[in-house]
Amino acid sequence: MPDELPNLSALALFVAVVDEGGLGAGARRLGRYQPNASRMIAQLEAQAGIALLDRHPRGARPTSAGLLYAAHARELLEAAGDFTGWLRHSRDEDTLELQVGASMTIAEHLMPAWLTELRRTSARVRVDLRVLNSTQVLEQVRSGQLQLGFIETPHVPRWVHAGDLREDELVVVVAPHHPWASREEPIGLEELAATPLVVREGGSGTRDAFEELVPSAARTAPVQELGSNAAVRVAVSSGAGPAVLSMLVVRSLLETGQLYRVPVQGERLRRPLTAVWTGPRRLTGPAAELVAVATAPTRPAP
Repeated sequence: MPDELPNLSALALFVAVVDEGGLGAGARRLGRYQPNASRMIAQLEAQAGIALLDRHPRGARPTSAGLLYAAHARELLEAAGDFTGWLRHSRDEDTLELQVGASMTIAEHLMPAWLTELRRTSARVRVDLRVLNSTQVLEQVRSGQLQLGFIETPHVPRWVHAGDLREDELVVVVAPHHPWASREEPIGLEELAATPLVVREGGSGTRDAFEELVPSAARTAPVQELGSNAAVRVAVSSGAGPAVLSMLVVRSLLETGQLYRVPVQGERLRRPLTAVWTGPRRLTGPAAELVAVATAPTRPAP
């Protein structure tokens, strides 16, 4: 095998082809035209002196040698990512910028404290925070617009690296004058699924997580579909109907009696809160520092 190193862009393309299960899908993931992608893979095979892909009408699968090649390619790409990350951060010793996206519940109820702690421990880090829903966060992480994302959906795609932060509980809430506020028995999941609810928009992690936990709920048309947690809370308080929201979102309203929690039969509805990123599997720099803050045990209030 020649001594020169393979092209890193071609290696990234080959890894994408292996992950996506086809040359066309791998090329689309990296925004490349398939003819150019085919040439890049052919150049890798010529340099390696072995066949890396087994091509067939339904796609392209890695050969046994290709699987081993991909494993080493990932190591090289991760090392290259670490190097470029170090180089980027070393250019500006005064300020380290981090582009972060967070889904709405995390952004409203957890991120302010995380950023305060990050500022306390790493004063040079400046975070550019975008508040999106979980689907939008994933899209912008994939396109490279975000270095780090925080999502609430349980659907974490395989092309992204992910780290669980903590569990979040989803609860059923109604207005105090709603009939469910006075019922004695917990509500069953079948009844809950068949009830028109006030819901977040499609792509919201809260909605995705609930429909993952109670799949039949997706077949019932909502009574209202709204674009923010605040709008859902107002609609529920006004008597529009029940909603399923994060405990983080409704805790204060439950404590003041503005909303009422309806017990649910069986196990509690829980979902993961997750950090996502692309590139090297091991986070470094400000992104690693922010995730460390997010996963640290919550300090008691003074």
